[in-house]
Amino acid sequence: MTAADTFPRHSARTQGFTLGAPRDFTVSPDGRRVLFLRSSSGTDRNNALWMFTPEDGRERRVADPAELDDTDDASPAERARRERVRERASGITSYATDSPVSTVAFALSGALFVVDLDTGDVTRLPAQHPVADPRPSPDGTRIAYTSGGALRVIGSDGSGDRALAEPEHDQQSWGTAEFIAAEEMNRRRGYWWSPDGSAVLATRVDESAVARWNLTDPTDPTLPPRTTAYPAAGKANAEVRLELIDLDGSRRLPVRWDHENHPYLVTVHWSAYGPPLLAVQTRNQRSQPVLALDTETGETREVHRETDEHWVEIKTGWPAWTPEGSLVRISPVDGAYRLLVDGEDRTGDELQVRAVLDIGEDDIMIAASDGDPTQIHVCLVDASGVHRLSDTPGVHGAARGGPVTVLASAGLRELRTRVRVLRGGETVAEIPSHAEESTIVPRVELLRLGARELAGALLLPSWHTPEHGSLPVLLDPYGGPQAQRVLHRRHGYLTSQWFAEQGFAVLVVDGRGTGGRGPAWDRAIAGDTAGPPLQDQVDALHACAAEHEELDLKRVAIRGWSFGGYLAALAVLRRPDVFHTAIAGAPVSDWLLYDTHYTERYLGDPNEHPEVYTANSLPHLAGELGGELLLIHGTVDDNVVFAHSLLLSEALTNAGKAHTLLPLPGVSHMPTSESKTENLLLLQLDFLRRTLPSPDA
Repeated sequence: MTAADTFPRHSARTQGFTLGAPRDFTVSPDGRRVLFLRSSSGTDRNNALWMFTPEDGRERRVADPAELDDTDDASPAERARRERVRERASGITSYATDSPVSTVAFALSGALFVVDLDTGDVTRLPAQHPVADPRPSPDGTRIAYTSGGALRVIGSDGSGDRALAEPEHDQQSWGTAEFIAAEEMNRRRGYWWSPDGSAVLATRVDESAVARWNLTDPTDPTLPPRTTAYPAAGKANAEVRLELIDLDGSRRLPVRWDHENHPYLVTVHWSAYGPPLLAVQTRNQRSQPVLALDTETGETREVHRETDEHWVEIKTGWPAWTPEGSLVRISPVDGAYRLLVDGEDRTGDELQVRAVLDIGEDDIMIAASDGDPTQIHVCLVDASGVHRLSDTPGVHGAARGGPVTVLASAGLRELRTRVRVLRGGETVAEIPSHAEESTIVPRVELLRLGARELAGALLLPSWHTPEHGSLPVLLDPYGGPQAQRVLHRRHGYLTSQWFAEQGFAVLVVDGRGTGGRGPAWDRAIAGDTAGPPLQDQVDALHACAAEHEELDLKRVAIRGWSFGGYLAALAVLRRPDVFHTAIAGAPVSDWLLYDTHYTERYLGDPNEHPEVYTANSLPHLAGELGGELLLIHGTVDDNVVFAHSLLLSEALTNAGKAHTLLPLPGVSHMPTSESKTENLLLLQLDFLRRTLPSPDA
């Protein structure tokens, strides 16, 4: 078998078998058009824009990056956006439409393109370069976009390009999402059109007070460092304000709320069904008022306030108005995240509502888990109750417009995600996927482990029989807040099964804080991101071994990336009696070097409780290392900066503890090149084989 035929190469070439799969669906309000992105094959990285018409069941490519501009010379703003959403593909990676879904705008290599879906014409507009985050007005006559810190607007016919708001200095920008909004709040935009298209609400972001960090590529010492504003825990954030800007230039109205006590702008909702809604947060995230904006005066009034003794969890899709003007929100009530409409509970205690997907005339579409955190279903909530739309076990998502719903479903049996087009709840068509199939077939046994019934997945080699004896164990978690790995879908286990085929019993476990099981589960890590997540890995391992004699507890390894890397390093430092080898990719080692919104949510203010940060960080544990540790880190990571691994390596060296440090020059938080992605798996396998004790040890 050649290197090109191996799973690591195949997975790298297909970006984890995601290339060629349809994604990012938009359905027109009349249900006549379904837009989506998809590349031409399972190895093509360049996404094109496609349109499917349910009436005739046909699809056509409406914009092909290869025909428009194949350089993919993304602007710094676009590269930053891709990094925040972990986008590894190229070509058309995002788009926006007008209200009827007849005009589409997207940026490609810093240029602005507009598609007229009625005629099929694709036009490059003479906008200021580079373009980022273009969005058509609701009527499609204008396109707003950001460029060089300014918020600009241009006619969809290419006329009248002008600035709506320009920065006063180089630390200010208009219409953009600051780092922590994009990275931690799931707010990746900074301006919102009025329903009639006459004005926009725009953020004014000032990063003057934010500390400057320098990211350097050590492979080329002639290059100057890239300076970025990074709001580290306990330090200054960007100042975010809102202004209402009329397109005719007649008015610039500041939006007023209590910025001093509520500095975080979580989200904005502006529809025709009520005044604009703002969700803002206190710095400690324990209070989140929902404010209605008076567009004549700029004053705001409180329509709801969410509070929590630990933190208010941000859920997608709220706040919002129904067509009748009722307030939609997701709130924790008596152990469950519930959908509330004007304070009325619509989902009860059996569902854990994860997101509001769409608000219709007569119902609300939600994503929710029903007793099983490994499954996510699409449900419709109306006056008669809750009705599940997804009809098979798995993880489902949806987009809707009028009578048409696009339902994407992934399960343990499905080779690919199945995308169905529904009308009236009945399948009328399917949108095909061009993603390649893996030669690895996951053999997943989903488990509930230990007293806390921890969600786990056990994967054994396909060739293993009792005669083969016991197997070394590889724990393969993420383990961080609101990030589940144990889900009822095949795709998430491909790499874990590949490790299993190399002779490991692979165990994936979601511990406390990982989501899907309610407010108390989420908040069990308050003030302690180390103890509960690590203890749950240990408890699950021992519970699984008690049921499966194949697991050899004398040979236990753990691997992970980002929070998973932190958890892996923590395991071999705190519990060398359990874990013998760890692979830590891009690990947070010192929480003082991570961002404000994420870190302070779980650990509080380091200026008030520095001992909490020390207790949850890694360098002070360096002297406890009792096994083998491989640190892997990109040198230009702007999320978990390279300093994390360097500081941990320094502490280990000072403690006289041998370890391995593998830097990835020029790589940010996740490697994207085929060669690095492939060889990282092979190097990890080699490290595990070399460092785990022999069966007779």
